[in-house]
Amino acid sequence: MCPHHPPCPPAEATDHEAARIVASHPEQGWNLLCNGVVVFEDYGELLPDGTAMGAIRCTHHAA
Repeated sequence: MCPHHPPCPPAEATDHEAARIVASHPEQGWNLLCNGVVVFEDYGELLPDGTAMGAIRCTHHAA
């Protein structure tokens, strides 16, 4: 249960990355969010149910 007000979005929500960081490990390249999601520096994610989400790379194209 999230102690924050307003509560952090749950891991199943589309905006789950908006949850607050509760444990930060930049030296290892990951953060634990309040909703149990582990976010990696390459934008990959590990959800509390064990589901792995691949890294999302942003590419910018010259106009």
